[in-house]
Amino acid sequence: MGFFDKVHDRENTRSVKWDMRQEVFQSDNVLPMWVADMDFKAPDAVNDALIERAKHGIYGYTTINDDVITPIMDWISKRHNWQIEKEWLSFSPGVVTSMHMAVQALTNPGDSILMQTPVYTPFYSIIESHDRQLVKNPLLYQDHYYKIDFDDFEAKLKQGVKAFLLCSPHNPVGRVWTKDELQEMARLCVKHNVLIFADEIHADLLYPGMTHTPIASLSEEAANQTVTCMSPSKTFNLAGLQASYIITPDQSKREALDAQLKKQGLGMINTMGNTAMEMAYRHGEEWLEELRGVLQAHKDYVIDQLENNTDVLNVVRSEGTYLLWIDCSKMQMDAQALKTFMSEQAKVGLNPGADYGSEGELFMRMNIACPRATLEEGVRRIVTAVNNL
Repeated sequence: MGFFDKVHDRENTRSVKWDMRQEVFQSDNVLPMWVADMDFKAPDAVNDALIERAKHGIYGYTTINDDVITPIMDWISKRHNWQIEKEWLSFSPGVVTSMHMAVQALTNPGDSILMQTPVYTPFYSIIESHDRQLVKNPLLYQDHYYKIDFDDFEAKLKQGVKAFLLCSPHNPVGRVWTKDELQEMARLCVKHNVLIFADEIHADLLYPGMTHTPIASLSEEAANQTVTCMSPSKTFNLAGLQASYIITPDQSKREALDAQLKKQGLGMINTMGNTAMEMAYRHGEEWLEELRGVLQAHKDYVIDQLENNTDVLNVVRSEGTYLLWIDCSKMQMDAQALKTFMSEQAKVGLNPGADYGSEGELFMRMNIACPRATLEEGVRRIVTAVNNL
């Protein structure tokens, strides 16, 4: 049995994904394929280092030194062809936290902020909880694929948008934006003096043939407009260790962001997250390459089973992330009925597409980062329930 085939018991580990099924789905019998964490153990090098650190037994305040910073810089250079400088880095517990900090530090109440819908649910609260105004640039959906409506994008920027929340690669639709698409978004944001707050947490989770380009790497002008938020948490399944970093080349923006982090008491990461980040970036590459092959096989399996064994389900052509966006429009159910059907009839816990905006109401999001046996059982449940309609 391969490393990624082993089924781990996650129940009673305070896992949101597994131990909150009753609260979220009103049932403990659903197979959870929702929250964006993986049912895989982190790389052995990470776990071994955490065990050794725990043996020390003292968990006082922990500095972030070059032992952590150098692997981050090396990883971004090697994997994403972007040479960053040490001084550009700031740290926070998570990418969502970093995005909240950027909005508070660099925009003002009442400012308009644009995002491309359907999009990662926390983006809505990042805007609304700080009294900013949401502006949508809905993605264009055609032939089970999403593209950017650039005419609408620029028209919205012209209306006085202050910042753009970029999801790259995009969650939930799985697009890995091309260099041309990113250059056009960057060009328009520079032209209209719009800040870019880039969530690039899924940057390492790409399917074959795909390349992630950090938008700030495109030009000096783009870099000076951009705050990039990254983390090893999605890549190596470390979300519970709360360790992420922010890359801000422009000094004035970085100082404002650091001041906001300090004001909120968030400018450090915990001892174990610190250790895990270093070891993941130093020793996790072989693990990641094996994972990517597993996810490709899983994606192919889901597409084959759902599209060939039902007449009503189609999988959006994903280029990155371990999340599949399933088009259920042919089922002719509204959002609530679709959610109920998946949890009560199929007994699979998926994320309702409506959570990502009105544009997602006829979709469901499936997490395929699980052992093959779990994946096959979840797919079997869905296919059986759909065909029993």
